[in-house]
Amino acid sequence: FDKEHKDEKITAEMMMQDGREMTEYLLDHMGKTKITLLGHSWGSMYGANLALEYPEYYEAFIGTGMFIDDKENERRFYDAAAEWTKGDPEGQKLLEKLDMSNGFTMEYAEARNSIMERYGYDMMKDGTDYNMVSTLLFNPNYMIKDYVGYVANSGAVPEQYTDMMDDELDKLSLIGRTDYKVPFYNINGDMDHQTDYELACEYFEQVNAPDKEMLVMKNATHGLLESRSEEFSDLLHQLNKKRI
Repeated sequence: FDKEHKDEKITAEMMMQDGREMTEYLLDHMGKTKITLLGHSWGSMYGANLALEYPEYYEAFIGTGMFIDDKENERRFYDAAAEWTKGDPEGQKLLEKLDMSNGFTMEYAEARNSIMERYGYDMMKDGTDYNMVSTLLFNPNYMIKDYVGYVANSGAVPEQYTDMMDDELDKLSLIGRTDYKVPFYNINGDMDHQTDYELACEYFEQVNAPDKEMLVMKNATHGLLESRSEEFSDLLHQLNKKRI
């Protein structure tokens, strides 16, 4: 966001418009008629919505850390956390903070992250196999103004993000929306509780698509792209061979 729009609420309609316009720009820029769309975490829900709404633009959709529905996701996380925290007083204190009655607050998010870290399910439990700071600094597509804009607007992100989690992601829920006109692929970690792995599997079974496949990274949580980037890349190449 620039200064004029940095406090503007992120809406589902805004995201869908941005996604369509960015897709059209990329198609024109690369001289292609279709591209493959990949989304991670809430970006997988967003990407799936774009694939459902504008199938004419995409060769295939790949969802990783597949996010299906925010409310059901949080219900399942609470149930899992209740099992993990049994007999652990400190864990129980964190569990008490998992109260969605006030929405997806930063306190809720911090308690959620602390629980996952305490019991070995946090996003980066295996660290990262590349230096993310260097990746940003030496990215030839970034300019000075991009870094300045990121730093300047970083303080506004949490509030916008929690507002989006409260209201707008409901509009992008994938529950009951399973008919795709493009191939539907998933790469998920079987220890992912940030976006519930079992819920993703249940949704995958319901999907109707010209082709579909789920690839599972064993003992991986939500940070599978950063923690095991080579394995993730190999799986992408595996999916690409299906398209050739």
